Amino acid sequence: MDWSSVAGLALALVGIFVGHELDGGRFSSLIQPAAFAIVVIGTAGAVLLQSEAKTFWRGMAMLSWVFRTPPNMRVQLAREIEQWSLVARRDGLLALERFMDKSRDKFIVKGLRLVIDGIQPDKVKSLLDTEITAFETRQRQAARIWEAAAGYSPTIGILGAVLGLIHVMENLSDPSRLGAGIAVAFVSTVYGVGLANLFCHPVGNKLKAIVAVRVAQYEILADVFHDLASGDHTRVIDERVASLLART
Repeated sequence: MDWSSVAGLALALVGIFVGHELDGGRFSSLIQPAAFAIVVIGTAGAVLLQSEAKTFWRGMAMLSWVFRTPPNMRVQLAREIEQWSLVARRDGLLALERFMDKSRDKFIVKGLRLVIDGIQPDKVKSLLDTEITAFETRQRQAARIWEAAAGYSPTIGILGAVLGLIHVMENLSDPSRLGAGIAVAFVSTVYGVGLANLFCHPVGNKLKAIVAVRVAQYEILADVFHDLASGDHTRVIDERVASLLART
């Protein structure tokens, strides 16, 4: 569990609610199901409209990374790279097949397969760079749905405010119904702005940072596979490992 994400979200919400209470407001006044439906469902619909369905659902699934960040595999990858280097140097490239069978990472499996099959080093690097580009594009497009949501939600909050004011104007002759319409109008704006700046923008930025880490690791792996295919000295690969471990 990424407790910094949990604490950050909780702190932001507490700040809003405590400030509202200190100003004489009531917590219950911020609970408006109609405003919630307008902003949240409307924002989801707008994002889905602009995105492919698979990209939308991939982005939704990536939300779990914010609160349960994928484990940092730098140290494990460094150990695996050192093993590959030693085995390839001692037993030849064909001996790497046992590592390919054990790996669950499709990128690593592909890299090892290219090296074992004797593909030219430059071709190995080119193919893996293409794979990295495709991976980064897919992941960044999915993460961008949260940026899109951050852009749409304030405007949809304003739409909810207008709808609330329309409801007020329709019931000017019935004072008992004015309060609900005014509440929906103002709370919709709060929901829209709050959803964008307290949730969607931070989520999008954190997902992009996680993707950047994965891409950086894959780029180093692509260089390692190039070195293995070239038969470079283990010292060269050791420098790749040092670079990997130096990444944050």
